[in-house]
Amino acid sequence: MKQNNKPELKQIRQNLRSHGTAAEATLWRILKNKQFDGWKWRRQHSIGNIILDFYCPKAKLGIELDGNHHFVAGGQIADEMKTVFLQDIGIKVIHIENKLLWQMPDDVLELIRRELDGSNSV
Repeated sequence: MKQNNKPELKQIRQNLRSHGTAAEATLWRILKNKQFDGWKWRRQHSIGNIILDFYCPKAKLGIELDGNHHFVAGGQIADEMKTVFLQDIGIKVIHIENKLLWQMPDDVLELIRRELDGSNSV
């Protein structure tokens, strides 16, 4: 059974890429084409039925940029369930508030860099 990028989720992934947030577009400009310390990232990558904003396969690291809908009760529960599922299969997920990307971009990039360095996968 195909676990990554299931064909039945292709249209959803494409829609998310086409209609992403400004924060996603900004972070993608930094991560794409191995520009960020040589790490390869995928945008709107699905694992099982979960679609991560960004995923680095080599480091088994996912990034979720969290906007307002992540801070309501239903959003928090869904995020927790996704995180637990991914952790159970060996993938670490970090959640970053959109506003932090605007307010402290260098700190956000340093957080990502620390997680990548801690993966020991390079």
